[in-house]
Amino acid sequence: MNLQNHQLDSAYLLAGARGYLELLHLTLKNGADLKSTNRYGGTALIPACERGHVEVVKTLLQAGVDPNHVNRLGWTGLLEAILLSDGGPRHQAIVRLLIDGGSDVNLADGNGVTPLQHARERKQDAIAKMLVAAGGR
Repeated sequence: MNLQNHQLDSAYLLAGARGYLELLHLTLKNGADLKSTNRYGGTALIPACERGHVEVVKTLLQAGVDPNHVNRLGWTGLLEAILLSDGGPRHQAIVRLLIDGGSDVNLADGNGVTPLQHARERKQDAIAKMLVAAGGR
């Protein structure tokens, strides 16, 4: 179940990254390692956040994946949902799920820039408003 290929993808990690919800459910049911990481040092949650896979993010958070895991780029799922998106409805929904799921809204990137600062720089007003309401600085 947790065997990884030469790119460090397992069925579980690939399901998260590609948004394959049915496969994700199967891997979770059969013992997927929630702490396993891909070639970037990220859990399945991080690319799911970046790519806008709302139901996958919800499923992973409910399964117990750490929303504050930091990959080798110094980013969390919350940061990727902001940095690598247009801030549209899917990513707004993901940010809401992450906040509700325990994401540290002030966990900065490797350069000390917070999620709120990134959202404001990118004119992602709806996301910035959510972060402020959750205590973002």
